[in-house]
Amino acid sequence: MTTKRFTLDHLKGDLFGGVTAGIVALPLALAFGVQSGMGAIAGLYGAMILGVVAAIFGGTATQISGPTGPMTVISAMVVASAIEISGSLQEGMGIIIASFLLAGGFQILFGLMKIGKYIKYIPYPVLSGFMTGIGVIIIVFQIYPFLGHASIGGTIDVFRGIAEPLADFNAEAVFLGLFTVAIIYLFPKVTRSIPSTLVALVAATIVATLVSVFLKMQVPLIGDIPAGLPELQISEILKVDPGMAWTILEFAAMLAALGAIDSLLTSVIADNITKTRHNSNQELIGQGLGNMAAAVVGGLPGAGATMRTVVNVNAGGKTRLSGIIHGLLLVAILLGLSKYTSYIPLSVLAGILITVGIGIIDYKGLRHLKRVPRADAVVLVIVLLITVFGNLLHAVGVGVVLSSILFMKKSSDLAESGSSVKALAGFDGEKPWDDESSVERELHGKIYIKHIYGPMFFGFTSKFQELIKDLDTGVRVLVIRLDKVPYTDQSGIYALEEAITELQGKDVIVVLTGVQPQPLDMLKKIDIVPALIPEMHLFSTFEDCEVWLKHNLKGDGDGFAKIVEELHEVKKAKVAYRM
Repeated sequence: MTTKRFTLDHLKGDLFGGVTAGIVALPLALAFGVQSGMGAIAGLYGAMILGVVAAIFGGTATQISGPTGPMTVISAMVVASAIEISGSLQEGMGIIIASFLLAGGFQILFGLMKIGKYIKYIPYPVLSGFMTGIGVIIIVFQIYPFLGHASIGGTIDVFRGIAEPLADFNAEAVFLGLFTVAIIYLFPKVTRSIPSTLVALVAATIVATLVSVFLKMQVPLIGDIPAGLPELQISEILKVDPGMAWTILEFAAMLAALGAIDSLLTSVIADNITKTRHNSNQELIGQGLGNMAAAVVGGLPGAGATMRTVVNVNAGGKTRLSGIIHGLLLVAILLGLSKYTSYIPLSVLAGILITVGIGIIDYKGLRHLKRVPRADAVVLVIVLLITVFGNLLHAVGVGVVLSSILFMKKSSDLAESGSSVKALAGFDGEKPWDDESSVERELHGKIYIKHIYGPMFFGFTSKFQELIKDLDTGVRVLVIRLDKVPYTDQSGIYALEEAITELQGKDVIVVLTGVQPQPLDMLKKIDIVPALIPEMHLFSTFEDCEVWLKHNLKGDGDGFAKIVEELHEVKKAKVAYRM
């Protein structure tokens, strides 16, 4: 069955979603543009062009695309290197545009080669360390403008020279930055109907203008940005020295890889909210086309933006029309309000980006560092350090290689000790085991028994989540048999946690049988047991589970209803539990 790519069936929701996402995108686009070193206008060009093109050609109906924190960090590296090589931003535009353009081309190639499905095999500690590192970089890079000084390049350079801005900070700039951060975090307590970042941008800019007029105090401002539609800058590529080909190739590969990961992670989040399924390869093609279109007019590259996508869905967006409306709204703002952006203080944008950086940091992964297997914790910390102080692409590469080596060693150790690692993370087609025939016959349709073989590791998570989502709607209890699972890593335990949470939201009870020591220890350390699964729903043998199933599920189902009610009460009592 085919579905229409464009429809007006949800016009009202798409209109509200697109407009709301566009309003949220405006201050972020300006801030990312300034952070990149190309100016606020580059962020606005990237947001409006990528937003429209990716919405039209992408594979996620509700995705809102534009410059993001991770992509801007790498873009800033590209811009700084181009300026260092060429002597000025204008002289280095050829290198910058060529890098951005080729990055989009790589993403299209990724989609055509259908490698989007492989992104999900990146281990959780690698993604966690990388995203946390990106968040730290964004925060660190905003210290100088927050204090009223011009930005400098490089994380290490910021730490080396931090004494100067601290000793000679602009008090007005610091006040405006703090004022911005306070509004962003406090305004949602008043109302969520208006994006707090927009309120902070407008309010802080008005305060800055009043301070300048009446108190004669000055703070660094964005300055004038061009009005009107952007002009093609593709001719700049012709000025590039052929000897720069390898540098451009490296920059493009970094942008393309990160953009693919960033976009597809957002697509998964959109799927979870809307209960739909995106086309990962088509999404990569759409992102690639959007980034190429943005590059030829000097716009920043970007990716699927998680916060803007969630805002779009929550405001009613249901189809790709919402993404197009978001981009067109930014065009309208550029044409009608560009002259007013010159009054925006740089410290206000720094405050906005600091909150973005704080939001990107993966606190869940950091909070569990002492509880997850030591190998996972080591990988996360190494990736985090390389991301902050080294090369971002190298950070992901080193993390994936380390995770693979450590997993192979663990699998080898388990095999040598006699543990079954038959068909790693595989399933047996759900054929009943010998001890299941009785309960399967008596409770057919009410229960679903899942058999898992071998370690639950990072290559296993997506398959497990897909199978869980395909459960029949009539199933009341999911029995997960972990008899043959000797080990689970951080990715595996989080996949199990997500699946349990989703199923409990549908009033499906999840019980575990035969949990071995290491997985049980992990379940308790991460607080899945007892916060999500009460200990009464853990059975050492399937025979014990069978008695419980027959007692509660036979007859009129009162037993099942009581269990669901008790489970909800347990969850309410554990309000401090955080996913």
